[in-house]
Amino acid sequence: MPPQLLPASAAAFAPRASSVNVVLGSKVEPWLTQTLKRINKIKRPLNSVPQHQRCLTETLSSPNAIWTLASLLLPKAPEADLRKDSDPLVEALFNHQMLHIEAYIVHVDMVLRNEVAYKLTPETIDSLIAYHKDIHCVDAKANTYDWSDKDKQCKKLHDDFVQAVNKFVFRTHVSALEGLEEDGAGELLGGRSEEVKKSVLGLFRPLLPPPPKVVDVIRPPPLLPSSPAAALWSQSPPPVSLPAPVESWKTLPSSPGVASTSADSGAPIWTTIGGISEVQVPSPPPALSQPYSQPYSTAGLYYSSPAVTAPIPQLPLPSMLAPVPCGISVGFNTFGGWDTRYQEYATTM
Repeated sequence: MPPQLLPASAAAFAPRASSVNVVLGSKVEPWLTQTLKRINKIKRPLNSVPQHQRCLTETLSSPNAIWTLASLLLPKAPEADLRKDSDPLVEALFNHQMLHIEAYIVHVDMVLRNEVAYKLTPETIDSLIAYHKDIHCVDAKANTYDWSDKDKQCKKLHDDFVQAVNKFVFRTHVSALEGLEEDGAGELLGGRSEEVKKSVLGLFRPLLPPPPKVVDVIRPPPLLPSSPAAALWSQSPPPVSLPAPVESWKTLPSSPGVASTSADSGAPIWTTIGGISEVQVPSPPPALSQPYSQPYSTAGLYYSSPAVTAPIPQLPLPSMLAPVPCGISVGFNTFGGWDTRYQEYATTM
């Protein structure tokens, strides 16, 4: 990239020079020749590069050679002091103002960078500084919370803007000279005014509060080996006795009454539980059964699977029983056995 060559008049706070720095190439573009012929009231010869350079320099160095780069619609007062009205047109008329961004040309380069450089006029710089101080900074302070260095930070914000707006130089392609008018004045064409608006509005920085302080986490001091707390924590827990490992083929039986054996023991397992065979386990009591009866059946009318009946118990005949004395009632109960009164009598006999 070629170096940026700007004259001393383009520096911050520098006054406007009496002559504009114009550098042309060995060949002049046809559109530049037509532009110079259009704006000159007095017909001047434009047959060589020096003639073009002299004509363009004298035209741009005129005190009236002021260009209107863009126009900004800005509020007239801080947000809290703006007029409130139901008609938006009335609010726009009373609450906003039009600020024209005017500049003059300080440098024309048609050899290295093919650009033209503009510097803001002192009147435009003063208007932007006044707006930044009286409106922008006031709104910025009202829209942020308070902290100890808020006023100092706001003053620094304004000082930075003053430096930036005095250093502001807008560069664009040399084809912008097609908008040149009489006496060296002009207006940017081809949508370049939007670039100027974006660049100028970018100088208005917001008021940023300080970042939150980082809170240090208080950590407890490390425990030294000589401290009693370290000795307390350094005590090892009592050893825990673990059972000896058991091989998978020596697993204990699930029955609690059977003693554990292994393949190495010579005695059979049943010798240790030999006493179990001597225990007399009572037999379960006989199940009660109802006497066999054959009620009225409709088996002949319907087909069904054969019913499963319990076996009929063997009952003794009356002749096989001992004679029963008089006064003793003997009968067959409904549960399939003799009456208990007879059993009590038989036991007494």
